[in-house]
Amino acid sequence: MAHLEKTLEIRTSPHILSGYSVDTIMFNVVLALLPVSVFAVFSFGLAGLLTLSTALVSCVLTEHLLCVASGKPTTVGDWSAVITGLLYGLILPPALPMWMVAVGGVISIAMGKALFGGLGYNTFNPALVGRAVLQAAFPVAMTTWIPGFTQGRFSSVPSSTLTLPFTEPTVDAITAATPLALWKFSQEATPARDLALGFISGSAGETSSVLILVGGLYLIVRNMMNWRIPASIFLSVALLSGALYLVDPARYASPLFMLLSGGLMLGAVFMATDMVGSPMTSRGCYVYGALIGVVTVVIRTWGGLPEGVMYAILLGNAVTPHLDRAFRPTVYGTKGQEAPT
Repeated sequence: MAHLEKTLEIRTSPHILSGYSVDTIMFNVVLALLPVSVFAVFSFGLAGLLTLSTALVSCVLTEHLLCVASGKPTTVGDWSAVITGLLYGLILPPALPMWMVAVGGVISIAMGKALFGGLGYNTFNPALVGRAVLQAAFPVAMTTWIPGFTQGRFSSVPSSTLTLPFTEPTVDAITAATPLALWKFSQEATPARDLALGFISGSAGETSSVLILVGGLYLIVRNMMNWRIPASIFLSVALLSGALYLVDPARYASPLFMLLSGGLMLGAVFMATDMVGSPMTSRGCYVYGALIGVVTVVIRTWGGLPEGVMYAILLGNAVTPHLDRAFRPTVYGTKGQEAPT
């Protein structure tokens, strides 16, 4: 009997491995966020730079200190804390006091991530958790906006930025309303060109829709983002707002305005697509995205606040486990038999 030249190896599944590690995916997400971050600094100057830097440092430092306190190796090298810091800084008003930014960064990592067990176990998007707490604790500061592209933005900062901890910030006389606030309270529409290119007031990274989409397309091409989620969010927002616009154009905003304004683009592309907080099945992703889109339009149209993306995504995160259970795939080779949980 001839001796076999090759040895048959029997191993457990999975047999097909992805070439992307966690830190590789996270690093590419950071690369996708860089154009938005650079534009935020260019638009708001030193105020935007200080907001992003404080958010980034507070998130990374909190993660490192929590790892040291628990006796575990630091996990800052997987880039997840960097992503949280960038996203958290990009959804804040550029003139927010730095101490508030730092407090929210600690909350994002400690409550939004570490409390649930760290990377891969967080139920909610950590950056949105930090912002939601700040929204409840400091509503005035979180709804005070400064205009972009002002003269002297690289040589001075708003007085509120350097406010001492636990003191009431002094707001400069020069403030501006966001496009959503202008429409909701004054029925004043902002040109689509300004919304797309970012020549508006708003959170540091929510202004340039074009750059956000460029970063999202980069991740989709690299197969590092589930395109079904942002696509279903955009489609549901366009359909619902379009139906309302057809009923009464004077009262309801146009679908293009709804899509390009506020934090919808940044939330749909970089936050709702969080691999941990979003469903695992394709059908679940479609329902998840539609839910976020509908809730966003409902809050913007009939809610007390002009923006609702943050609450819509957090609600979607909470529903994700139920969607995974409702849309479990069937066992291969069977008919109608669901896979066990």
